[in-house]
Amino acid sequence: MNNVINEIMTKKIGDIIVDAPLSKYTTYRVGGTCRLLVYPKNLEKLIELMEIIDREQIKYFILGNGSNVLFSDDIYEGIIIKLDNFSNIEYLDNLVLVGAGYSLVKLSLEVAKRGLAGLEFASGIPGTVGGAVFMNAGAYNSDMKSIVKSVTVLTPDLKVISLSNEEMNFAYRESFLQHNRGFICLEVLLKLRHGEKEALEEVMKDRKLKRKRTQPLEYPSAGSVFRNPEGLFAGKLIEDLNLKGYQVGGAKISEKHANFIINVGNAKASDIKEIIDVVKEKVKEKYNITLRVEQRLVNWDE
Repeated sequence: MNNVINEIMTKKIGDIIVDAPLSKYTTYRVGGTCRLLVYPKNLEKLIELMEIIDREQIKYFILGNGSNVLFSDDIYEGIIIKLDNFSNIEYLDNLVLVGAGYSLVKLSLEVAKRGLAGLEFASGIPGTVGGAVFMNAGAYNSDMKSIVKSVTVLTPDLKVISLSNEEMNFAYRESFLQHNRGFICLEVLLKLRHGEKEALEEVMKDRKLKRKRTQPLEYPSAGSVFRNPEGLFAGKLIEDLNLKGYQVGGAKISEKHANFIINVGNAKASDIKEIIDVVKEKVKEKYNITLRVEQRLVNWDE
């Protein structure tokens, strides 16, 4: 890896951090270290980086704001890529072209100020645009599928192509990108609607107050842990099992919202993973429902 690090530095790919603590880059505030974290300067440098990764057969992971991921406590023997420099934004009437590294919350606030509707659901989702597209993030009966016109991606053979909304195969917390390893979201074209600025901002203000009342925002977490089974709410299933407050080490099921696991102090990733496993087991045993984890589990044995 030292030779790879030297090559990345020589080619001036971008800022790097060696042995980066992943707890600093994830909203759970847990996880081991990664051998190398890289911020590619631009598309050309990202392609150069991917050429090195392909040649050296190094594993890699594209990390947004770390708001929907649980890294293990082990060392990640690979490269974490952060696309923070992919933060371009252009407006053309009701179309918005925005880079994958742009903050989704920031974008939702900015478009509302411009009187553009359709992204209000995202005002409380603390991820990047690229991460939101990858997960088809959503809330309030809306999601990215409803506003994405097309997605520009880097293919596994390092070509830049555009995928239409239909080609993205969006479904509930699903997208083409999740099932096609090697495609990297670069930028997204959103199609929004014209609306009243004051009304949009009022909706977002009300929802912010509701989140404060119903979600444990005062603790590190990664949002909803489990996907809702069809016609049901994962949080309700967990609450009905009297699991609110269930704690392992420094991790705990929130007493405010049962589908949140919170870091109440020096939690380890293994604490959170143990709670996830216990919940899945108990829900399966009681209801014969297999809960699916919404968050991505990275660098675990299974």
